[in-house]
Amino acid sequence: MKKIFSTILAVLVATSVGLAIPSSRGFTTQTDNTNASTAKKKRGPVFRANKDQIKQAQAILKTRGFYAGDETGKLDPDTRAGLKKYQEGESLKITGTLNRITLDKMGIVLTDKQKAM
Repeated sequence: MKKIFSTILAVLVATSVGLAIPSSRGFTTQTDNTNASTAKKKRGPVFRANKDQIKQAQAILKTRGFYAGDETGKLDPDTRAGLKKYQEGESLKITGTLNRITLDKMGIVLTDKQKAM
């Protein structure tokens, strides 16, 4: 009876030691994968319209009746609201920003840097 008890005890100890070794050597287990799942992917460069493009867009929005403000070259709340109306009218994704698709649809020329994005 003592031999059976000692054999079972030895097997349990060996198994628990065997399971503990991989995590102490730097191997990952399912509970150690928290860094991989929370790591953020790096974004590419952000597409931004320049001041001249914003002024051109404001002029187009004004002629289409989507914007009543001045051509300031700034994406203020009124300009964004006008862009949303324009994008909705042109069946574009409604973002309220001057993205590449909206600039193309308006016929505003992209810079070389924007074309490379």
